[in-house]
Amino acid sequence: MTNDTQITVSRTIDAPAQAIFDVLSNPQRHPDLDGSGFVRSVEQADRIKQVGDVFTMNMTGDHMGGDYQTDNHVTGYDENSLLAWQSTPAGAEPFGWEWVWRLEQQGPGQTLVTHTYDWSKVTDKEILQKVSFPLVSQGQLEDSLARLAEVSAGS
Repeated sequence: MTNDTQITVSRTIDAPAQAIFDVLSNPQRHPDLDGSGFVRSVEQADRIKQVGDVFTMNMTGDHMGGDYQTDNHVTGYDENSLLAWQSTPAGAEPFGWEWVWRLEQQGPGQTLVTHTYDWSKVTDKEILQKVSFPLVSQGQLEDSLARLAEVSAGS
């Protein structure tokens, strides 16, 4: 589903919510999941444990002139069911775009995973002029879910 300020994709993954959450809450695994091609590696990160945690990723993209870093501020955390963070250029306060992962256990070995890229909270007019939202497509989010399915099946 796509609207003017967010893209949401869902997929049922053959893995328990706990196994999927274990992958998502470990920023070291994020380069394996990224369907956009922007995430390169972790610069500084511990396992995500609560709202307020911050992890830093090494990124690359023409939209930022090549290599750059992001600080990711955790905005949502509910073990085995929700992870969310707002990304921003390293050292800056978040501008409002957010990545949200929701997990709904469907049975002993299946989980419905919903991934949302939401830029509805971006209000800074300068940022809105500089950044052409969405930077990530629905297809790239679907690819992230496919990668998560592969990684989680092996966990």
